Amino acid sequence: MRMDRRLLLQSVPSFLIASSVPSLWTPAQAAKVAFVAALLVPKTGQHAALGRSMERAALMAQAETDKKSLLVFDTGGTAAGAAAAARAARKAGVAVILGPVFAAETVAVLTAVAGAIPVISFSNDAALLERGAFLLGITARQVVTGVLTYAARRGVMRVAVSGPGDDWGKQARTAALAIAPGLGLTVTQLPDDARDIVLPVGASGSADGLPDALLMTSAGSLAAIAPAAAAQGIQLLAATPALDFAPEILGRIEGAWVAAPEPARVAGFARQFEDRNGSAPGTITVLAYDAVRIVGQARVSGGVDRSALLVQGGFKGISGDIRFRDDGSAARTMAILAVVGGALRTVAPAPTA
Repeated sequence: MRMDRRLLLQSVPSFLIASSVPSLWTPAQAAKVAFVAALLVPKTGQHAALGRSMERAALMAQAETDKKSLLVFDTGGTAAGAAAAARAARKAGVAVILGPVFAAETVAVLTAVAGAIPVISFSNDAALLERGAFLLGITARQVVTGVLTYAARRGVMRVAVSGPGDDWGKQARTAALAIAPGLGLTVTQLPDDARDIVLPVGASGSADGLPDALLMTSAGSLAAIAPAAAAQGIQLLAATPALDFAPEILGRIEGAWVAAPEPARVAGFARQFEDRNGSAPGTITVLAYDAVRIVGQARVSGGVDRSALLVQGGFKGISGDIRFRDDGSAARTMAILAVVGGALRTVAPAPTA
């Protein structure tokens, strides 16, 4: 996902303690206020605008729950800063950490807390699951699951997958291969970043050997291969890490299907956010709002610990209804959008979890 580049936070309500020097808080001081969660975001450094935008979103969610449950700590956008923030959060006695944003930061936080409290990371790096994180970021598996499920319902049976050989692309390919059998799909992997339609291995060379759909893991690859796919009548499926397609990309991928958070939910949140803050939120900013709401929903059910996060019914979110699995991964409901006339249009609303 791309970084959010928004205006900085202008003021902080008195009920939210936001500090770039979190070590000033002692356990005795924190005990008087009963903080429940710590939000770890980069309020200084290269990604300060992102962090402060996320803090704004957290404030919105905080106001809808209670006014004395959240501490905000600055990670500086570095692993060392994130580790220091996590240690300070533990000293403050919080029950759960929300964040940080980046994978390297998350590794440092997980090491610092050593499993003592849950860490709900905003990263989408599936490798973090092996270290014990809960992942709130929109992952390749969630996107691939959404778009392949819709494709299967529309009669697609054979899917070819291609895109850059980066971490996102690898995770998307792995997800497609794992998900396909349960959907009755056959998946063939094409070379990385294929620029022309390539017949699956073992195909006869006739048109009958072509896939029904082509799943691409980057916007550039999708646009590059679109003309050849259209000429062959092959459906385009997008499984990209960012949904803010440039106009020139949208103009080339007419008819492509994309899995995304429910646009109506995101639009409603975005209007409210902009009314309050004078700037529009990005996808990662939405995750901060959802994280605080998840904590609030868990508290209603009796507490905030690992078992509370694994509640069977899951949680309602702007980025989708979310249900955490035992390994920390999340099943997320996704809407399906189609590119129509150079714009994204909803063709299948997100199901209710």
